[in-house]
Amino acid sequence: MPEAARVLRPGGSLIFLVNSALFMLVTPDHEADGPADDRLKRPYFRNHRYTWPDDTCIEFHLPHGEWIRLLRENGFEIERLVEIQAPEGDDADVHHDMATRGWSRKWPIEDVWIVRKRT
Repeated sequence: MPEAARVLRPGGSLIFLVNSALFMLVTPDHEADGPADDRLKRPYFRNHRYTWPDDTCIEFHLPHGEWIRLLRENGFEIERLVEIQAPEGDDADVHHDMATRGWSRKWPIEDVWIVRKRT
């Protein structure tokens, strides 16, 4: 966020997409363990660093309160948070290894943050 604040002019918009905090709490560590379900697999309050045993990448995910703090500290005003919900329909026409359409009809899989740099 500091770099985004540095390069964005005052009044400019920043729109970004992240995995929802809830989704990260219920996603299994291994793809072979299946898609997200309704059981918590890790704590909400943690270091926010995710490493996946079957992948070499490292991801960082923040809860909403931490996003709000980080955005405000870097001179942004939050205009909107859109929690993505899957459209109505049949799961058969959707292929996603990490969540079913049924799951993402009940809970957000991704969040879209729309913020503006203060003038």
